[in-house]
Amino acid sequence: QVQLVESGGGLVQAGGSLRLSCAASGSIFSINDMGWYRQAPGKQRELIAKTTSGGSINYDDSVKGRFIISRDNAKKMVYLQMNSLKPEDTAVYYCNADIRRTGRNYYLEVWGQGTLVAVSS
Repeated sequence: QVQLVESGGGLVQAGGSLRLSCAASGSIFSINDMGWYRQAPGKQRELIAKTTSGGSINYDDSVKGRFIISRDNAKKMVYLQMNSLKPEDTAVYYCNADIRRTGRNYYLEVWGQGTLVAVSS
């Protein structure tokens, strides 16, 4: 089995910072894209940041200039540094990755269980 486990969520005041971490584990041959999504109450899940295995990075306009995504391929981890947090950033944040398992010749999309980020005004 392959799984993603997020950590680092919590409650923070507006203007504060949090760092989310996501660790991939299991029988992993390689990881392609890794990213972070979020889902606010009553809204659809949305992609906010993504990084490819080649190092390309994309951000949603809502977080551009405030959030930084990074990855450590050796540790099979992806991070999301969130700065200047706003109440509208309150959501459950999900890690997502395209993972090729050992002995397989295709990639599967894998999701973490989510971690709650709550920003108070």
